[in-house]
Amino acid sequence: MATSKALLICLCLFASSCYVSVSADEHNHKYNDREEVVLWMNTVGPYHNRQETYAYFSLPFCSGAKSGISHYHETLSEALQGVELEFSGYEMEFKVDVQRTVICMVKLSEENVKAFKYAVMNEYWYQMYIDGLPIWGKVGERDENDGKYYIHTHKKFDIGYNGQQIVDITLTTEMREELKTDAKIKFSYEVNWKPNKVEFKNRFDKYLDPNFFQHRIHWFSIFNSFMMVIFLVGLVSMILMRTLRKDYARYSKDEEVDDMERDLGDEYGWKQVHGDVFRTPPSALIFSALVGAGYQLISVVFCVIMFAIVGELYTERGSMLSTAIFVYAATSPINGYFGGSLYARLGGRLWIRQMLASAFAVPAAVCGTAFFINFIAIGYHASRAIPFGTMVAVTCICLFVILPLTLVGTVVGRNLDGQPDFPCRVNAVPRPIPEKKWYMEPLIIVLLGGVLPFGSIFIEMYFIFTSFWAYKIYYVYGFMLLVFTILTVVTVCVTIVCTYFLLNAEDYRWQWTSFMAAGSTSIYVYAYSFYYFFFKTKMFGLFQTAFYFGYMALFSGALGIICGTVGYVGTNLFVRKIYSNVKID
Repeated sequence: MATSKALLICLCLFASSCYVSVSADEHNHKYNDREEVVLWMNTVGPYHNRQETYAYFSLPFCSGAKSGISHYHETLSEALQGVELEFSGYEMEFKVDVQRTVICMVKLSEENVKAFKYAVMNEYWYQMYIDGLPIWGKVGERDENDGKYYIHTHKKFDIGYNGQQIVDITLTTEMREELKTDAKIKFSYEVNWKPNKVEFKNRFDKYLDPNFFQHRIHWFSIFNSFMMVIFLVGLVSMILMRTLRKDYARYSKDEEVDDMERDLGDEYGWKQVHGDVFRTPPSALIFSALVGAGYQLISVVFCVIMFAIVGELYTERGSMLSTAIFVYAATSPINGYFGGSLYARLGGRLWIRQMLASAFAVPAAVCGTAFFINFIAIGYHASRAIPFGTMVAVTCICLFVILPLTLVGTVVGRNLDGQPDFPCRVNAVPRPIPEKKWYMEPLIIVLLGGVLPFGSIFIEMYFIFTSFWAYKIYYVYGFMLLVFTILTVVTVCVTIVCTYFLLNAEDYRWQWTSFMAAGSTSIYVYAYSFYYFFFKTKMFGLFQTAFYFGYMALFSGALGIICGTVGYVGTNLFVRKIYSNVKID
């Protein structure tokens, strides 16, 4: 009974937090005249440390006279993102102007002055929401002439409406007051409603930056990557097909070669390892778990990009993360199917362990990193600290949604696609690997394999980093889909070339090499994140540094798994093709 009740609660939490079109605090965004409009106070924090945020009322601001409302419910994705909406207490009604109204009067104590001065020195900005539209304002400023610190005490809201909907909001901060002990400061606000011709569906356009994201450098990078794809595909087709044609011609002349000549080792290159090329790689359990997770991540990335293109998820608070969580959980059978079937084909027997590793590999890495950073956030009293209830909800999703679906996928995969179907028999005794040139060693191939894939995406990395770590909203998901496609093609081509060279050196350890050569793209992405941190941002402090490099490690790791899976899958098709077309016996 207790188990079923817990499962019901978890499913309710999951459904309520991940459904994209869920009714939020503003419901359907339509208001009648004089209907209540809510101003939500979100967070405050340093401008250059976007992720280091604190509750708005952690600074000695004061709220309005109105006590509160009851229709707001925080979603799971908002809690994970550090969104802590608090009711401002300001009286606002649709189409009703509010003249300058005093919210409260605060007598500044010495502690209050220190808190406000610290916020001004570190360029603190606060964020608010009205009808889902974000608003930013500066806490105060330091006068360069007299060196004194001032705080802005008056908020002027100019709200544009079209019919029954709010389509534009502009905040002006006015009337600065000097920060000094025992000073009495009046906080006030006013609201002006104005008709506006902007359509509701276009109201978010003012927050976007077409000049930044549609810059000619962006277009040039896409064109450059596209030309790289054409070049690589042509190179693979020309060099490999010509080389393989010669190899096939050589191997097909069996009628011209007697048995003694064949026994003397007239064969060379990749055909020599036909009896070992499909040998089970070491750590097959981990390998199949990573490949299964890669299939799932590829599905998640593709689905989220498509949803973002169709549904403009960036316009709804927390909808992007909600969609990602929902899609990740829903695609768990894909993970189980491909990971479980691969492990079965490789002759694995510990399928339950493989299923658990496949199901929890990515969630464990994400939760482990998030919980580590969470301790630092708690120490800073930051809004990014994840509440205990949210941790429980995430754990329940993993246990009661992701795990069962992965189990279903694993069982189906093992039964439908778990029989070995290799085109060559595997020898009982492994063939010794001959010595080769240093640049043909798997480690060197792995390190070099990620250079070109990274080169095809590093411009897009700048735009993605800027949108997440700075004040830009990423909305060009068509670009992202195109770059993701280019990355896939480049990765497959490069990995096939690397694998062919490896096999031609009579080294049959291609499974892990192909996966890691493609996955090494993540090494260069993470190295680029260091450059971006030190030369493109002004982030500082333990919290922001840990937050940045922790989540960049997760991003790079996920990208590495995706690229590794793409590289392995493409290489596997290539290897099976060339060995199925050769006479072995």
